[in-house]
Amino acid sequence: MLFENMTMAVHAIKANKMRSLLTMLGIIIGIGSVIAIVSIGDTMRFMVSDIYKDAGTTLASVYIWPSDGSEMRDSDYFNVDDIDRIKEVYGDEISYIDCDSRQNAEAVFGRNKVKFAFEGIRANYPDVHKINIIYGRNLNEADIKGRKNHVVLEAKGAKELFGTENAVGKTFRTTIYGDTEDYDVVGVYRKEENPFEAMAGGSDDKKEGYMPETLLVWPNDFNYNIRLYAKEGTDMSAFSDRFSQYIANTKNRKREDVTFYSVSNEMGSVDQVMGGLSAAVGGIAAISLLVGGIGIMNIMLVSVTERTREIGIRKALGAKTWDVMVQFLTESAILSAMGGIIGVISGAGLVLLGGTLLGMTVVIKPMVILVAVGFSALVGLFFGIYPASKAAGKDPIEALRYE
Repeated sequence: MLFENMTMAVHAIKANKMRSLLTMLGIIIGIGSVIAIVSIGDTMRFMVSDIYKDAGTTLASVYIWPSDGSEMRDSDYFNVDDIDRIKEVYGDEISYIDCDSRQNAEAVFGRNKVKFAFEGIRANYPDVHKINIIYGRNLNEADIKGRKNHVVLEAKGAKELFGTENAVGKTFRTTIYGDTEDYDVVGVYRKEENPFEAMAGGSDDKKEGYMPETLLVWPNDFNYNIRLYAKEGTDMSAFSDRFSQYIANTKNRKREDVTFYSVSNEMGSVDQVMGGLSAAVGGIAAISLLVGGIGIMNIMLVSVTERTREIGIRKALGAKTWDVMVQFLTESAILSAMGGIIGVISGAGLVLLGGTLLGMTVVIKPMVILVAVGFSALVGLFFGIYPASKAAGKDPIEALRYE
């Protein structure tokens, strides 16, 4: 009987193609909107997650900030000696640590001048943050310990300064902390832009480069914060508590005066916010399903009126009330499910097309598609109950006399 009812429902839909299509339009728009919005939200969350993974999920920044609003003390800052002591204590739990030293400076080569944002690093920095060297080499231990004026430049900056990406062996002049000196390029790397940077086309006019940390941090200079990468698989929440307490003890501060800001915590917060926004916007789009459901109810009431004599004949031949009700419920559900399938195809197609044009990896979860189609069928069933019960409740004699 179920197969027969489905066959009859398909024939009834085919008999009124335009009317059926217009009826499904509300469901198509509703499901398509939900699929598109949820997929866009999942894609954005995937992109943000990838950006954080590139930065390093165990990356953290630690600094002192007095909770009582008092002034910073000289002892609240960090220097190279502090870093070395921390490495001795937490060497088994930390993959990398430095003073997070940075300096903006203008590089000069002949008549060319390019602004660079130089970052001070240690020799093992490439172990935790990939530097895609295309010419030359990374900075090594001899560069760091010998405080050599060696730099690794980003390819775009090298080409703008020297006219070629392969700038290994070339020398430029720049000023760091008031001292103007010559610096030798020992390597050139290519930076991979994330999708947001690619769409923005580069929001910062400063080019990037790496220098030995010892050039940007003198042994007794004050540094506001330290940067560290914990070992992969580290429970960052538990590590944060222990490490912050250690810093508080060594700096003679209270635990709440130490700020431990980790990428994993930020990633979780951002993902939660984006997930909530996606769900909220998807819920608003789902309101159109209500409109589609009302449209299905309306057309099914019309169909019941048109097929009153058919109902009378079926009942006269022995069809039970339940049989008639199932027939119209099946037709309503199939009508809605077909609209849902078309909506899924159109919504997913638009998202895939947009992702292709923007060069982005689109995330469309199969579970979302299954839920959308199933929900559209349930909408058809729900809004088809009243028309189906009206059809099933007709008196066979009155139905046969209906013209």
